[in-house]
Amino acid sequence: MTDFIVKHKLAIAGIFVGGILGYAYYYFVGCNSGSCAITSKPFNSSAYGMLMGYLMFSVFEKSKPKKEQ
Repeated sequence: MTDFIVKHKLAIAGIFVGGILGYAYYYFVGCNSGSCAITSKPFNSSAYGMLMGYLMFSVFEKSKPKKEQ
C-alpha cells in the first residue's frame, strides 16, 4: 500500500488539491440559478476539480525509460 502511495504521490496530491479548489470554487463563485452543470452542486464541482488537478499534476511526473528486450 505504501509503495503505491509513494509511486503515485503527485497524482494523489493533484486529486486532493483539485478537490479542495473545486469545492472552493463552488462555495465562493457557484451558480445561483442551479442550471450550471458543474458548479450547481458541490459534488460535481469537487469531482471536476479532482479530475483537473490529477491532469495538471500528472504533467509533472517523470516518464520511465522503456526497457529494451
